[in-house]
Amino acid sequence: MTKITGLGGVFIKFNDPKAMNLWYKEVLEMNVNDYGVLFAFNDNSGQKGFMQLGTFEANSTYFGNEKQQVMLNFRVSEIETFVKELKSKNVKILDELESYEYGKFIHIEDPEGNRIELWEPIDEVFEKTENFQAMT
Repeated sequence: MTKITGLGGVFIKFNDPKAMNLWYKEVLEMNVNDYGVLFAFNDNSGQKGFMQLGTFEANSTYFGNEKQQVMLNFRVSEIETFVKELKSKNVKILDELESYEYGKFIHIEDPEGNRIELWEPIDEVFEKTENFQAMT
């Protein structure tokens, strides 16, 4: 069954993402990776998952509209089927499905023009790294 399974990340634009990552590491004592802070968690079924606090450059075009300062990433099961369902509901699909070693991604737009990232994760890739902060 296709569905949103949780929050995959919150992405924020910063004037100096590297300095923010250092601040998160030194002041808040979080483990950082190249993209910000990676959190591990266990869902209600006990399955381990991961969520990213992403730090992006202030001038990044990844969010689509330059005025959008924050973008949500939602974890999705069966993303190909979910995209078909979204199309049948006239949801604006912004790009093509992309696959990486850590999952599949696609971007949609909400009714107010905010870009949202959908992610079907491959969590096992993150279990191989120690660059995450456990959330339990």
